[in-house]
Amino acid sequence: MASLTDEQRAFIRDNPYYAVVTTMREDGSPHSTVAWATEEDGKVLINTTTRRAKGRHLARDPRVSVVVLAPDGYHWLAVSGTAELTTEGANEDIEQLSWKYDNKAFRPLGEDEVRVTARITPEQITWYEE
Repeated sequence: MASLTDEQRAFIRDNPYYAVVTTMREDGSPHSTVAWATEEDGKVLINTTTRRAKGRHLARDPRVSVVVLAPDGYHWLAVSGTAELTTEGANEDIEQLSWKYDNKAFRPLGEDEVRVTARITPEQITWYEE
């Protein structure tokens, strides 16, 4: 297991930088999508729904890669690891992410929408800062 440094943790947690999340489809091919991300207790957190591809993929195969990219393109952090999914606190997590990225409350949840938070334990870390 790898550990994020304090600087890397702050890079994810304190900036509204978008993340590219890559999960594995059932056929083993990669699926990448853009997501909001934060850091908590040395883990990378993303939030999705049980119906979205990344939520379905992670429920079946917890391997994941997340790249957080600063707008200048010259500062980024890549974390590969294993995700643990939970619905506990997921609605609060998406609310906090919405304030971080959009500076407003998250939209009302859909009638059958189930939010899930993926807590990603780093196994490999690549950090680039020019």
